[in-house]
Amino acid sequence: MRIHALIGSARLEFETAPSLFSPKAVDRGSVFLLSQVELQQTDKVLDLGCGYGVMGIYAASQCRPENVYLIDNDPIAIELATVNSRINAVPAVHVQYSDGLADIQEAEFTKILCNPPYHTDFSVAKRFIEKGFNRLAIGGAMWMVAKREKWYRNKLTSIFGGIRLFEEDSHFVFQAIKKRASYARRS
Repeated sequence: MRIHALIGSARLEFETAPSLFSPKAVDRGSVFLLSQVELQQTDKVLDLGCGYGVMGIYAASQCRPENVYLIDNDPIAIELATVNSRINAVPAVHVQYSDGLADIQEAEFTKILCNPPYHTDFSVAKRFIEKGFNRLAIGGAMWMVAKREKWYRNKLTSIFGGIRLFEEDSHFVFQAIKKRASYARRS
């Protein structure tokens, strides 16, 4: 199935599959996150849990595609993110299988974009937040979207020391900036 999306000024199209998240239309939460994040040409971006590639491919349309990494632990997602990078003329992005961050060596990201599976328990999101912190450059930011506010606010604050929160409809977008090399201290 092929879907079309207008995200900001970028007209994008994506091949999807029924087994992947939001196969019939680009998820509104992802679009909301992308409307909040400011991407610079020099950013090094990670789409953590990329699915069919929406956030990473959008990022590649705004900055240097060779500085954008898309990872997922679903082989179908990896296959379609690769196809979608070609469809959207950003084939220089790096698409890689990885169970969370376990199978990727890259670090010093300036932006990590993530729409974690928030309909399940929090174990995946917890791992993404903790391990993602370690892969950010000082001054880099983790951007997450979720439909639950309290748990994400508390977890991100405990690791990063604070957040900025954006809310629209039933979606919450969190921006957490890495200000130091180690986790924030709990008070």
